[in-house]
Parts: sequence; C-alpha cells; structure tokens
Amino acid sequence: MTAVVEVRFKGNRLEYFNWSAAEALAPHDPVIVEVERGQDLGRVSAIGDTALKKCARGCGGCAVAEAAKTVERQVVRRATPGDVEVAERLRDEEDDARRTARQRVRSHNLPMKVSDAEWQWDRRKLTLYFTAEQRVDFRALVRDLAAVFRTRIELRQIGARDEARRLSGVGRCGREYCSASWLPELRPVNLSIAKDQHLSLNPTQISGPCGRLLCCLHYEHDFYVQSRKRFPKEGRLLLTEVGQEKVLAVDIFRDRVTLRSEEHGTRVVALEQLQQEIAGAGGEAPVAAAAAPSVQSPTPEPPQPAPPVGPATTSDQDAATGQPRSGRRRRRRRRRGGGGGGENRGGGGGGGGSGNPSA
Repeated sequence: MTAVVEVRFKGNRLEYFNWSAAEALAPHDPVIVEVERGQDLGRVSAIGDTALKKCARGCGGCAVAEAAKTVERQVVRRATPGDVEVAERLRDEEDDARRTARQRVRSHNLPMKVSDAEWQWDRRKLTLYFTAEQRVDFRALVRDLAAVFRTRIELRQIGARDEARRLSGVGRCGREYCSASWLPELRPVNLSIAKDQHLSLNPTQISGPCGRLLCCLHYEHDFYVQSRKRFPKEGRLLLTEVGQEKVLAVDIFRDRVTLRSEEHGTRVVALEQLQQEIAGAGGEAPVAAAAAPSVQSPTPEPPQPAPPVGPATTSDQDAATGQPRSGRRRRRRRRRGGGGGGENRGGGGGGGGSGNPSA
C-alpha cells in the first residue's frame, strides 16, 4: 500500500514522497529519496494521514485527495549507517563551501550575503542560500563557483525569516526560534496585529532577531479579536444614564470600560454595569449623532421691490418688475447724463458699474 511520507532535510526544508514498500517507516528514520538530479538523504518527520494533511496545507489549502495526487517522487530505500556517515561528512564540508562562496562574492563585488550551503547526498548539486535587498546578477559568480566545486551550482534567494529558520538560534524568551523548532509554516505578520493587542509600536520591542515582527504575535491575536467584540469600540459615543459619554479605553482582562463626559469627567465602569446603563437610557447613541450638525446660513432671498407709493394702477407699473414706470424713466435719464463723476450711486444704476459722461 502506498503511503505519503514527509521528509525533512537540512534547514527545516520539507518535501513529500511516496513509500510503497510493505515495511512501515517511523519518524526520524533516515531514507534515500528521489530528487530532481539524483538522490538525497533526509529523515522522516510525518507519515500517512498526518503527512497528507500537512501537504494539503502547504499547497495552499487544497483537498487531501488532491494533495495525494500531486506527490509523484518516491522514497528509494532506507538509508544505511554508511549513507548517514556520508551525509555527516558533507555537513562538515558545507562550512568550507560557504566560506569559499563568500570570498567569491566579495571578489565579484555583489550586494548579497551567502547565509548557508547545502550539499546533495550524491554530490551532484550544491545549493547556496543568500539574502539581498535587490535583484542580483550572479551569472558570472555561478560560472566561477562551478569551476571551483566541479558540480551543479544553485543560488537560491531567501528572506530574513527563512534565513532565521535555516540557521536557527535562541530568542529573547530563552528558547529556540519557533520557526526553526516546531512552527510548521511562516505566516505573514503585520503591524495591525500589534495594534489590536495594544502593544508598543517600537520596532526594537516587537521585532525578532531576524529584524522582522515576532512570529509569536499571532498566537494570542484571535483571543484579542474575539474578546474585543464584547466591548464598544474605542472613540464611540454612548448614551448612558449619566448622559452622552465617549469610550476612552477597554480592559478585556478585567471587563472594564473607561468613559469620559464633558460634565462628569472620566470614570471606570464594569462592562455588565455599562450594558445596564445603556439599556436604562434607552439605547446606544450612534457615532454620527455625536458630531454637531454644521449650521449653514440660509441662502438669502433676492430683495423684494418696495411697493409703490400711492395707489399706482396696473398701467403705471412695469409688467416684469412690478415697479412704477415713472421711476424707470428717471433712472434712465440719470444714466444718460444727469449723474456726477460717471459713477452710479444708490440703487438706481443696476447695470452699469461706471457711466460715460460724454454719452
């Protein structure tokens, strides 16, 4: 019966293979497996359904049945004690290979840092892992290294988190890096996770040895998100028995809420008491109601013409404006030559702005 086997290599590198022999494998057993160009030695880390589930998760959440179909390479055989000795000698030679590669990088003046080297068990390939801030043209370097080691050279660029996972180390908690010891996959960590937990945004306090945000920020994030759903959002205005109050802070561990109002100042109440006060006040005031509505001055209406003095008849008024026609004739004569200085005065010169004395 064919079973899927998860095999771990140097630097926590994982790959999946099929094991079709009748003899069952156990965790930590050394095996020889098929790779792209030859054979490599690794150790079994998971078997059967556990390996299938981890393979499906690593593929991006595909189904377990689909993950089983994607595994094509085979476990060739169990590794003998002689095979394990060959692999241990190669581990000792990898330090020399890394130092040689770093010297060649400096001679080529390339902006990259070689962090690790890994020999394939049959010595048909040497993989060099490096980090760089930008793309690097290392074609000349590959030709130089191939002439030195007389084998196929593969340069693989990795990130800061992957570098810490391969090299391992001790974190500020006093234990080995989670990414190098037990963490199955590296999940992205952004600054919003630290904000949700009200942590200090100082990078030196929330960053790991790799210079990126701590992977352990993910561990309690779901707890904070679920706990805050029971509390009103900070900055929200609530209508309580005291009046309208603003939420300053919430304490999810003690179930307390800090409120402030302009009349009564700041106070701290329990969440249960706050809910009772909101219910007693008739509900929660929406945030939009907190902002005072902007007072806009009404659009001034055009001035209405003054009623004519005396009992003006309809024939003496203009049909368009309702003003006496005699007033229009006086203003027309004033524009033609009666006004002084060429400037319309009063309300009679509605159209001109400046008159023409010679008109």
